[in-house]
Amino acid sequence: MADVILTLTAEPAAEDLKVLGENLAAYNDASVGPADRVLLAVFLRDGSGTVVGGLSGYTGWGWLYVQWLWLSETLRGQGWAGKVLAAAEAEAVARGCHAAYIDTFNPTALRLYQKLGYVPFGKLKDFPTGHTRTFLQKQIP
Repeated sequence: MADVILTLTAEPAAEDLKVLGENLAAYNDASVGPADRVLLAVFLRDGSGTVVGGLSGYTGWGWLYVQWLWLSETLRGQGWAGKVLAAAEAEAVARGCHAAYIDTFNPTALRLYQKLGYVPFGKLKDFPTGHTRTFLQKQIP
């Protein structure tokens, strides 16, 4: 491949990203088996149907990955994060998962996740600057 050109962009085309994703998935499927990745979301809504909290992630390779967990200020400290995580974990178990992982740089969230049985397995200092991003995992029944 003598005519390969390297390009860098902050605005990649969706079809180019699709090529990367599909080819990496094919490689991984051949190497370790299919991920069987399925999106998972849990929402909290107020009386008018507005989203006031929830979680987004996916299951794959027997794991639940929690990408986002957010609660409006009015819901914090009332146990909703634990309920949202429990709902996601229950669905993950129903999908055949045995464990979950999440990350945070928020000290309050870190304490909560640990209280809920998540155990740190890695840290990135200064990510973002002045904070430590902690990665946690939990075996789920």
